[in-house]
Amino acid sequence: MSFRLFDAPLREPSQFVGFAGNTIDRQSENRADDSVDQALADPTTRLLLMNGGRLYLKLGNSSPDPWFGAAESQPFKVSLAGGVLLGFSEQGPVLAVPAGVDAEQLPETIKAIDYRSVYMQGLIDEAAAGAMAQGAALLAWHASHRFCSKCGTESQMRAGGYKRHCPNCGTEHFPRTDPVAIMLTTTREKCLLGRGRHFAPGMYSALAGFIEPGETIEAAVRRETLEEAGIRLGRVVYHASQPWPFPYSLMIGCFGEPLNEDIQADLNELEDCRWFARDEVRLMLAREHPDNLITPPKGAIAHHLIRAWVDAE
Repeated sequence: MSFRLFDAPLREPSQFVGFAGNTIDRQSENRADDSVDQALADPTTRLLLMNGGRLYLKLGNSSPDPWFGAAESQPFKVSLAGGVLLGFSEQGPVLAVPAGVDAEQLPETIKAIDYRSVYMQGLIDEAAAGAMAQGAALLAWHASHRFCSKCGTESQMRAGGYKRHCPNCGTEHFPRTDPVAIMLTTTREKCLLGRGRHFAPGMYSALAGFIEPGETIEAAVRRETLEEAGIRLGRVVYHASQPWPFPYSLMIGCFGEPLNEDIQADLNELEDCRWFARDEVRLMLAREHPDNLITPPKGAIAHHLIRAWVDAE
């Protein structure tokens, strides 16, 4: 029998989604408590400046530039002590740093753009978008986990931003990633798409939900599909994953095989849920649907799930 465990494309599907182009060498085994100070002493260090879910971009004659030098960042009230070391690029160390100047107060040459718009509009290259996702997730975690969950004392950042230490009880806290299952239920002829109340006009997408403690990915896919659409699933297969910095999730994309077709949508969760034929979904992907129905943008893992199914005829 042939060995087929790695019988897969050399470039796996996860490499094509938004925020997945991070090329930083994290060097996780070398993170010391003074890693940020060491990086700031290096003249080659580059900074990503972030504030309130936005990335600062330098505007010029070419494409927007997200990279700042340490001295160059000073006018934007950066908190270098609150910065995190993302790792090392070919150019040198890379930090994500909270800034303190609001978007309305920035000079005309600098714009603060929200993370979602940065990736949807392709304002920066894939490597920078991946670094942004890493930095955004870490800074969001630090902002929401300032105090020790065991004793309530304000904790201290350690290991270049990859740990918080409680000076009172000694507990160590580490950045979290929230796993989310996102799943496309399909037959050969049709797929199941839902519409949330907050979606853009006409948009339908794959169903999704957080994976709960003690639950496998496959079990979460089956549970969420049953809860939201009333569809029971048989086989579940993994397709791809995506870092999702809103605030620090990992989207885990799967396909599910339906055992029934009668939808009983949870209208508290969804505005609508229905089956779509392949030709109709193809029009939605191309933004040519007669009713102006659309799928999520190309960077979203839901788009890649839908596209993979449409192209798998």
